[in-house]
Formats: sequence, C-alpha cells, structure tokens
Amino acid sequence: MKKIQFTNPHRRKHYEFFKGMNHPHFNVTAQVDISHFAKYVKENQLPFSLSLVYFLSRTANEIPEFKWRIRGEDVVEHAAVHPSYTVSTEAADVFSFCTVPYTSEYDRFISTAKEIQQKMWENPNLEDEEGRDDYLFLSGLPWIRFTSMQHAMQEHPGDSVPRISWGKYYTLENKTLLPVSVQVHHALVDGRHAGAYFELLEAQFASPQNWLT
Repeated sequence: MKKIQFTNPHRRKHYEFFKGMNHPHFNVTAQVDISHFAKYVKENQLPFSLSLVYFLSRTANEIPEFKWRIRGEDVVEHAAVHPSYTVSTEAADVFSFCTVPYTSEYDRFISTAKEIQQKMWENPNLEDEEGRDDYLFLSGLPWIRFTSMQHAMQEHPGDSVPRISWGKYYTLENKTLLPVSVQVHHALVDGRHAGAYFELLEAQFASPQNWLT
C-alpha cells in the first residue's frame, strides 16, 4: 500500500470538490459484449458466475484508480483489491457476502472461491473485516436485464469502495450482451477511468483463452 499525493493543482481541486459532497459517487451502466467469453466458458465447462467475478476483479486490479481509497485526509493505493461478492445461502432467501483473496491465477482463484462460497452457504455473513477497505463490492442480479443501478451505501464521503454489478445476459443481433454497472467515488475515479474499465473488460471478454488458464 502506498500514499497518493496529488501534486497537480487542478487534480487536487477536483479531489477536494467531489470529496466535500454528501453523495460524491456516480454510476455508469453499459451493455458489455461477452459473446466469446460465454462460448468459451460453456465449451470448457467453466463456472460462469465465478469466471465473471474473476474478470470483473482482474479488470479493476489493472486500473490504479480502482485501487485508491480515502483514509481520513489521505488517499492510499492498495497493491491489490479483493472481491467481496453476493452469494445465496441455505439460511434465508437473502444473500451473504463472500470475500475471496484476489489472485491473477485463474485456477487458484476459482478453487479458493468455491471453498469459501461453501462456508458462506452454511454460515452466512454480512460483516466486513474492521479496518479494511481493500475490497471490491460485487453483486449479481441474473434475473434482470437492467439498464441502470443504484447501490445501498452509507451517506459518507469516505466510502470509496467501488460497487460493480452484473445482470441477466441476453442475445441481440447475434451478440451476447451483459449489463454491467460500475459505481465509484468521483473524487478518485473520473469518467475517463470508468471508460478505461469498460474498454479493458470488453477486451478481456473478447479473448478469454488468454486469461482463463
């Protein structure tokens, strides 16, 4: 983890402007082409949802601004950020969080995720580890082909953990499309960075064989 210093005066003003807002977050939803990804996962009998979690997490870890967090008066960058995503449970018809240590090694990530998911199925938990902000909050709504999204969160400017969600995939004009929502803190992440996230995500979905090995 390292401390970020805004030495550029305009970048500092941008940070302070949005940090001072009561609700300094913005959300972008796009329909992402997953045609090659969906085909590859099906042909190779890979877990669809967990592979999605892997890709969404890998993309965030490739963009520095998605690893920045506000700590009081400071901004820090984590070496890696870890997905905490929603899973079903046997305890009730509402979700539990499942936090998995991020690794770029696909097989290891999937193996660890399956093990932790089973534990959450039996003993669900909604609590984050106190003092940690190196999360990515992910959630799936596979029942809805949504076109926008708004996440529940504390009305506190210091909550700078990105929220990333996916919905029900569908076919349109011979493409398989997936709604993906990205909600971020505007003092840290600008539209350019959100755009970079979607561009990189689609590029990785277009050649899954390069990553899912």
